Amino acid sequence: MFVNGRVRHDLVAVIALISCILVGLVSPDQALAGFSDPAVVTVAAVLIVGRAMELSGSASAIADHLVPRRAPFQLRMSILLVIGALLSAFMNNIAALVITMPIAIQVARDDGRQPAAILMPLSFATILGGMTTLIGTPANLIISSVRERQLGEGFSFFAMTPVGVLVTALGIAYISLIGWRLLPAGGKAAARSREPWLTYEIPVSQATGMARAEITAILRQHRTRLLGIVRNASLTTWIPGGLNRDDRLLVMSRSDPLLVSADLPFVDDLPPSEADHRGAQISVAHGSRLIGHHYQEIEAMTAGALRIVAAGPRAAWQRIPLDQMTISAGDQLFIEGREEDLARFAAQFRLLEVERYERPGLERARATSVVGIFAAAIVSIVAFSVPAWLAFFIAAAAMTAFRLIPAKEVYASIDWSVIVLLAAMIPVGSSFESSGASGLVAQWLGSELSSQSLFVVIAAMCLITMLLSIFLNNVATALVMAPVGIDVANIIHVSPDAILLAVLIGASSDFLTPIGHQNNLLVMTPGGYKFADYSKVGAVLTVVVVVATGIFLSSHYG
Repeated sequence: MFVNGRVRHDLVAVIALISCILVGLVSPDQALAGFSDPAVVTVAAVLIVGRAMELSGSASAIADHLVPRRAPFQLRMSILLVIGALLSAFMNNIAALVITMPIAIQVARDDGRQPAAILMPLSFATILGGMTTLIGTPANLIISSVRERQLGEGFSFFAMTPVGVLVTALGIAYISLIGWRLLPAGGKAAARSREPWLTYEIPVSQATGMARAEITAILRQHRTRLLGIVRNASLTTWIPGGLNRDDRLLVMSRSDPLLVSADLPFVDDLPPSEADHRGAQISVAHGSRLIGHHYQEIEAMTAGALRIVAAGPRAAWQRIPLDQMTISAGDQLFIEGREEDLARFAAQFRLLEVERYERPGLERARATSVVGIFAAAIVSIVAFSVPAWLAFFIAAAAMTAFRLIPAKEVYASIDWSVIVLLAAMIPVGSSFESSGASGLVAQWLGSELSSQSLFVVIAAMCLITMLLSIFLNNVATALVMAPVGIDVANIIHVSPDAILLAVLIGASSDFLTPIGHQNNLLVMTPGGYKFADYSKVGAVLTVVVVVATGIFLSSHYG
């Protein structure tokens, strides 16, 4: 069910948990234990703290100021990739992408390149950065939780930093020097050929007896395709007798809606153009509070300050009236309004800015307080051995108490689908150990790897985990492979940490497909990437990660 992708991942986890209860692998008393697991509490608290940093403007201000305005494209890109990796080490991967993506697009356009030249490298960099600290990704916390359960103590905050930083540095070096050159070519001609497809409706102002062929010919002149006619809340391909007033044409186009509408003889009620209004292309990130709302609700949410001009290609594939479409993660929306309203709306609802506009100004006092509390949490973990869940739980509570994060954002910042996924899969993962399934897999792997060098063992475990994460999400992968890794280490008599860290790196290395990680999927449409583009760049990066992990860990634990 995880591989198929037709059922939500959190629901798959719940189904797996219920199945384990029904067959006796998990007792009813332990079924909800995952919700109180320190890893789950830490993830929730880190999401709140990261959202507070995001809204304070501190992270975006740092990123914006550290990227030089006048420097070669390759240097600016490299610096931005490092910043993206650094941010993702201490906050949610998606938040790190949200903050740096508009800067990345501007860097590309300043050099006359299309966004495709930099968006995938940035996505890979934010994924790499998540390997470097305990809170970098939920999978790290899960592996630490498994270690604590089986070995008596979890990982320290920076236990994975040496190997994580090495892998991240080599990965960013490869992407900056070679990887980005394997992507679709830049240049103004290529940029024009990748103008986004828009799906929008053209309101009919007066009845007409024009034939469908006549209307289609006019639209074709503007690179516009007629998808259907909306009448009485239903869509049809054509209506005998022609169009009536208040019908709407559903079209897909690369051209501006006003330019297309102005050329149609039966449209004369065009909306006025406001001098201070501009359009913005946005992508809806996972965890956005817009998900599930209807398209037209945006205008109501902003009291008319913003309106949707067009939607992305998904609206064309659905072939239903736009007012019946609900917003999903990864959707492309084209919104019009004043710059300050657009910026405020993007920050509030976690939207990725594909067409950049000015970000809200930095609130220095608020940003200083947020960063100070965050730093105090890190120091308490590293210097005073305070449990990570407790440190970040207190930090989240403090930011809420001092109103450093809006009250409505506290719960909205938590990706509850991830929390349910984690909480449901933890008992399932425990049953994988207690039933002896992990032991069986470990016995097979141990027999296959027992005669190999430590480098081969570590590289193989990293690669197996990496390949499994293509089909499962990284949390499920970590829950399966962490206990297997400990059992393999015991069978072949090597340090469990050597194998667990290899599993940790492998679980976060999703570079071969757009579906392997949310960030890869989010940049796919804005970058205009094809499925195969990911493997072009990611195949070599995968080899770099596996080899570097094997060499470092085998020399450190050999």
